[in-house]
Amino acid sequence: MKYLFASALLCTSFLVQAQDNFGDVFNKINTDVQQNSKAYQTLKYETETIGHRLTGSTNGAKAEQYAFDLLKSYGCEVKFQPFEVESWARKTINLEIGADKSSLAKMKAVTLAHSPVSSDITGDVVDAGNGLEADYQSNPDKFKGKIALIYLGVLPGSAAGTKSLHRSEKTAIATKYGANGVIIINTVKDGVLLTGTASVTGKLIPIPAVCIGLEDGMALKEKLKTQAQVAHINMTNFSGLIKARNVIATFKGTEMPKDKIVVGGHLDSWDLATGAIDNGIGSFAIMDMARTFKKLNLKTKRTVEFVLFMGEEQGLLGSKAYVEQAKKAGNIGQVKFMLNYDMTNDPKGFSTSRAEMKELFTAWGADIVKIDTGFKNLFNAGAGLHSDHQPFMLAGIPTGGGAGGKLPNNSGPFYHSDGDSFKLVDEQGLKNTVRYSAMLTYALANTPKIPVGVQGEEELRAFLEAQNLKEPLTIAGEWRWK
Repeated sequence: MKYLFASALLCTSFLVQAQDNFGDVFNKINTDVQQNSKAYQTLKYETETIGHRLTGSTNGAKAEQYAFDLLKSYGCEVKFQPFEVESWARKTINLEIGADKSSLAKMKAVTLAHSPVSSDITGDVVDAGNGLEADYQSNPDKFKGKIALIYLGVLPGSAAGTKSLHRSEKTAIATKYGANGVIIINTVKDGVLLTGTASVTGKLIPIPAVCIGLEDGMALKEKLKTQAQVAHINMTNFSGLIKARNVIATFKGTEMPKDKIVVGGHLDSWDLATGAIDNGIGSFAIMDMARTFKKLNLKTKRTVEFVLFMGEEQGLLGSKAYVEQAKKAGNIGQVKFMLNYDMTNDPKGFSTSRAEMKELFTAWGADIVKIDTGFKNLFNAGAGLHSDHQPFMLAGIPTGGGAGGKLPNNSGPFYHSDGDSFKLVDEQGLKNTVRYSAMLTYALANTPKIPVGVQGEEELRAFLEAQNLKEPLTIAGEWRWK
């Protein structure tokens, strides 16, 4: 039996390699990107001349137009995909904390997105630990009318196997248990503050939410062990409906033009810095993939769409709009695979939501290794949330992207912070994302048969449960099964 199984694997591998002979094209892609890539220089120009790319802002609109014009200059067939979005922007924030109302001292803080347009509250601070359901259930009334202090990740010393949730999900739990405000402790040393949405829906939340630094937060936790603490949160923000635009460059398929491979990533960023890492390195890599396809006049059996989504940071708004518009048009079934590039850098292999893709992905990867041994042909199968692949995955569409890479220049701690600037970008790492991902895109769009299809409702439900995604999707109101 073992012999038969091993023989079957060898046969499958042989068939995969026999049906796909992409080595020559991979070499052409490699040469072009190494010699002619424009991702690094165009990202540098954008960060220096436009700056941040907050959806709904003047800068956001400038970034949309820049991406459109850049793709046009490469000769691509490009269009805008407008959608209406509830835009949010910070205005003022003041956080004060002390033993009582008469001894409050100002603490450095950043407002978390989708907090109310105006809020002025004072209340007792209550330690909510990791901010998970279990942290409230022992004494659920303890948090009513109070300000919950929550650690962003998993606290040191937590029980083995403790899983974290997104800041928006932790805020939703605090709201559920009656908290009238949330203070989230960042996990990065030296007082680095981060922003990000505190809303699971992309709509305004009913309570104010702020982020404070690690040192301030842990000191506050210590004080709460022996002395009550009071916080005063005063903030103003903007919220209103505006129009934003995804940017789509289309390369029509020659044999199966109604079958689509979507290669996407978010163009928008937060406003504390210029978003060079999140997600300049992803979105500008995608535009350079499109440049490469056009320059080399690459032909694909399936249609390829290179998509720059707006509104990801404010609740996956652009990718949700893409999927919803495709559903309304009755053509969401045309999307056969979605590759997502969000803070992807220097990938060493490929990832996918569907383990059945391993034979194909590693066969293509083996051809890439022949070109560059720096590519390690790693393979990872699994699914997560909170990036633009999510709406596609919830429509049953297989997703994937790069795997095994590391962010350049210790940029991880500056995620969503005021330190996310162009000086963190590594040119060769960015080129590696472009060339390996362009190869993967070309292969997916040309392989005779993709071994996975769109999941039906029950298959999708079982898949999401197996990936431990039921709880966060339920919190977000996106679990549609009973």
